[in-house]
Amino acid sequence: MKVRIGFGLGTRNQLHDGSLITVVEAMEDLGYDSLWVSERVSSGCPDPIVAMSVAAARTTRMKIGMSVMVLPGRNPVLLAKQLATLDRISDGRLLPAFGLGAVDEGEQQAFGVERATRGALFDETLEVVRKCWADADVHHEGTHFTLRNVRVEPKPLQRFPEVWLGGGSPSELRRVARLGEGWLPSFVTPEQAATGWAELSALAATHGRSIDPEHFGVVIPYALQPLPNATVEALRQRAKGAVDDVVPQSVEHAESLIRRFIDVGASKFVLLPLADPGTADAWVEEMSALATRLLPLQT
Repeated sequence: MKVRIGFGLGTRNQLHDGSLITVVEAMEDLGYDSLWVSERVSSGCPDPIVAMSVAAARTTRMKIGMSVMVLPGRNPVLLAKQLATLDRISDGRLLPAFGLGAVDEGEQQAFGVERATRGALFDETLEVVRKCWADADVHHEGTHFTLRNVRVEPKPLQRFPEVWLGGGSPSELRRVARLGEGWLPSFVTPEQAATGWAELSALAATHGRSIDPEHFGVVIPYALQPLPNATVEALRQRAKGAVDDVVPQSVEHAESLIRRFIDVGASKFVLLPLADPGTADAWVEEMSALATRLLPLQT
């Protein structure tokens, strides 16, 4: 099992200027395995396609993914073209990860998708993206999209880019079992993750599929600074329990939690700051402190 540790920028960051380049270059120099960018239209965080393109141009080794990109509401043909181009330019370092989008009226309006229909739209959009990556001539007859003899070039450098999905509800696990190559939940304990992995493996088998045990990952939100009471309360509701169980608040706690996840079979991790460190220098300082203690866990 190859343990790999990546770093996510989250939705609270303000890295929408040259500071993004400083942070990305430092991340690769420190030895992180992967960079993960998030998406939120109403936040100051950079657009994921733009941020990943910048990262691809300023790095040579680190894999580049999204945690996560909103899929419902996007044109699947144009998205397939964008991501295939990015995979080519980055020499096959793309890690696509998709989600349904935030439960927020403003965000839903930005993508023009009603909450009640976004699940079915997600499934069909992903199906079309994959056809565009794989087929010389794309044919599709669906509820939302109809394509006849559509050609999309270039194809990704990776023959079959592995798609990662998150979530832990029954409907989300069923979606991962049907459509995903990797599972990346967040705000879960090691015990909850292990239970979810067992359920997911059983569900995948009912579809004649299996998910590589190497593709069992976890997003680890952390807070090295005190969080506002309102944030703690929101986290408590989302985590369905004590925040301390899922949100490490020291480097030592993060190491202990990752070791517990490794013990139950997880091997891919994404560290995600819940508080924006601020300046580029502050980002680098925080990433360095975590790297010193955590990156030796990589195997």
